[in-house]
Amino acid sequence: MARDTMTYESYEPDSFDNPPKGPVGVHRGARSVMARLCPFIVVILVAALCGVGVWAWISGEYRNAIGGSSQTATTSGTASKSDSSSKAETKNSTKDDSSSTSTDSSKDSTSDSAKSDTDSDTTSSNENQNSDQQSQQSEAIATVNKATQVRVVNATGIQGYAGQQADVLQTAGYTSVEATNPSGTLPASSVVWYQNETDKATAEDVATTLGISAVEQVQGLAVPITVVLLN
Repeated sequence: MARDTMTYESYEPDSFDNPPKGPVGVHRGARSVMARLCPFIVVILVAALCGVGVWAWISGEYRNAIGGSSQTATTSGTASKSDSSSKAETKNSTKDDSSSTSTDSSKDSTSDSAKSDTDSDTTSSNENQNSDQQSQQSEAIATVNKATQVRVVNATGIQGYAGQQADVLQTAGYTSVEATNPSGTLPASSVVWYQNETDKATAEDVATTLGISAVEQVQGLAVPITVVLLN
C-alpha cells in the first residue's frame, strides 16, 4: 500500500491562511537622545557627590564648615546683644536729655513769665502816670477861669458897644473885664483871641457868651484874652 504524502495542499484553508498585511507584534518607537543619556548623567552626579563627601571626610573640611556656621551664629547673637545694649543706652540718654530739656524749658518759661509780669506792671504804672498827667492837663485846659483878665475892643463904630459887651461878661461872672478902643491891625470879623493854651477854655466860654464863633490863639497879646468886636 502506497503511503500518501501530506502536503500543505492536503489541509483545508482556514482563517490562519490569510494573515493581516503589515508588521505583526509589538514595536517600540525610537527614544530621544536625552532619554538615552539621562541614566548616565545621574550616575555621574551620584559618583561626583560621593567623591566630594569622601574628600571632605578625609581632609577634615566638614569640621571647618560646621565650626564656621556655629561661629557665625555666635557672632550674630553677640552682635544682636550689643545692638540691644546700645539701643537701651541710647533710649536712656534720650530720656535724660528730654528730662533736662523739659526742666530747662520750665525754668525758662517761669523766668519769662515773671519777667513779663514785671514788665506789664511797669508798663501799667507808666500808663497810669501818663493818663493821670494827661487828665490833669485836660482839666487845666478845660477849666474856665472867670478871673482871667479880658479886654473888649470896639471896632464897630457904635458908641458904647464895647461897654455893653463887657457888662454881659460881668453878668456871666467874669471879674476882670475892660472895654477899649481899637489900635493897630484889625481882623476881618469878630473874634476872640487867647494867648496860652490854658486860656482856651475861657476864651471859648467868652465867645459863647458874646455869640462869637471865631476863637484863635495869638501870641504877643497884652492881656490873656482879647475880644475884637466888628460889624
